[in-house]
Amino acid sequence: MASLIDACARISPGIPLRRRTMATLIGLLASSGLRSGEVVRLDRSDVDLTSGVLLVRKTKFRKDRLVPVHTTTQAALRHYARERDAAFPTPKDQGFFLSSRGNRLSATGLQNGFAEVRKLAGLDGGKPLRPHDLRHRFAVTRLSFWHQQRADVQALLPLLATYLGHASYSDTAYYLTGSADLLAIAADRAFLDGGAA
Repeated sequence: MASLIDACARISPGIPLRRRTMATLIGLLASSGLRSGEVVRLDRSDVDLTSGVLLVRKTKFRKDRLVPVHTTTQAALRHYARERDAAFPTPKDQGFFLSSRGNRLSATGLQNGFAEVRKLAGLDGGKPLRPHDLRHRFAVTRLSFWHQQRADVQALLPLLATYLGHASYSDTAYYLTGSADLLAIAADRAFLDGGAA
């Protein structure tokens, strides 16, 4: 994550807002588990910079949901909004994240920017990292944290499913098999708990 964020400072040297847009977007994807399509569809009115809550409209399953973000993410969004508004005081549309032309950043713009950042970060070897992989990382990190806290992960899965906008918690359970580290933590916990994890 650090290498991705650092690489954002090296893209489009003549367009400071593009660097800030990509860094903020990548940080938001990693810290919230949002889908990349949900992020580019955010309107200014969907991002409450005071309370730190995002309104995600018409998700994959045609539902709206509220997504609270960490205070550090809230601060980063606030900082981005100030820079964005200084660069484009009269917005061309209501998109929260803007392209270098001042209109809503498109899904293609996000994909192209992410590919450029990934290459600059030296993460192009093997299977290329995709924006969606940050959603997977978010879910696995949360599940690992709960296992390490010895929390009742099965009881918490519906909460994570709601936060991620899944139709059912079984969609979220997919992430249980998503990481060798997570499987190792779960196995250790099962052993320590006598098979009760």
